Amino acid sequence: MSAVHDAAPVAARTNPVSQLVRDSLVIAHRNLIRMARIPEMLVFGLLQPIMFVVLFTYVFGGSVQVGASTSKEAYREFLMAGIFAQTVTFATAGAGAGIADDMHKGLIDRFRSLPMARGAVLTGRTIADLVQTALTLVVLAVVAVIVGWRTHENFGKVLAGFGLLLLFGYAFSWIGALIGLSVRTPEAATSGGLIWLFPLTFISNAFVDANKMPTFLRHIAEWNPFSATVQACRELFGNLPPGFRTPGAWPMQHPVWASLIWSAAIILLFRTLAVRKYRSATA
Repeated sequence: MSAVHDAAPVAARTNPVSQLVRDSLVIAHRNLIRMARIPEMLVFGLLQPIMFVVLFTYVFGGSVQVGASTSKEAYREFLMAGIFAQTVTFATAGAGAGIADDMHKGLIDRFRSLPMARGAVLTGRTIADLVQTALTLVVLAVVAVIVGWRTHENFGKVLAGFGLLLLFGYAFSWIGALIGLSVRTPEAATSGGLIWLFPLTFISNAFVDANKMPTFLRHIAEWNPFSATVQACRELFGNLPPGFRTPGAWPMQHPVWASLIWSAAIILLFRTLAVRKYRSATA
C-alpha cells in the first residue's frame, strides 16, 4: 500500500505538462518581481506610445483623410487601434533584450542546472512580458480616452479587441525570445528587435488608409499580420470612419479570424524555434 501511495506523487512530479506549467509560473513570478523592482522599465515603455498618441492626434489629426473624412475626431478613432497594436509589438525588443541579458550574465546556465522543464524559462519570460504589456495597454487606453478616443460597440466586443491585441503581443514576444537567444548582447537584441518592426508597422493600415497606398504597397499592407489585427480592433471598437472602404483582400474582409490565425501560426513557429535554440545554446 505504501508503495502505491508513494507512486502517485512521484508520477505527478514527473508529469511533463504539470512541470512545465509550474516551472513557467515560477520563472514568470521571478521576472515580475524584477520588473516591480525596476519601475523605470515600465515607465520608459509607456513614454513612447503616449508620445505617439499625442503627436499623431494633434499633429496629423485633421490633415490625414481616412474614409470620407478629414476630421480630427475620425482620425483619432482610426489611429488608436494602430497605436495599441504598435505598442504590443514593440514589446518584442524588451523581451529579446531581457533574455539576451540573462544569457550574457549566465543566468540561463544556472536555470539549466536545475531539474526544470526546458521550455519553462522562455515560457515564463513571455508570460511576464504579457503581464507588462497588459498594464501598458491599460494606461495607454486611459490616455487615449483623455485625448478623446471613444468606442462605439458593446463591452464584450471591446474586451475581445484588447484580447486580440494581447494575443498578438504574446506571439511577437516569442520572436523577441528567438532574437534574444541568437545575439550576444542585450544592445544587439534591442536593435534586432526594433529594426524590422518599423517597416512592419508603417507598411500597414495602422496610421493611414491602405487604400491610398501604391498598388504593390497596398497588397503588402493588406496581407500584413499587423494590419489584420489593427483592422479587427477597429471593427470590434467601432472605430471605422464614415465612408471607409474595406479592402477586398481576405484578411481585411475577415480580420478577426486572420488575426487569430496569424497569432497562432507565429506562436507555433517561433516557440518551436526559440525552444530549439535555447536547447542548443545551453547544450
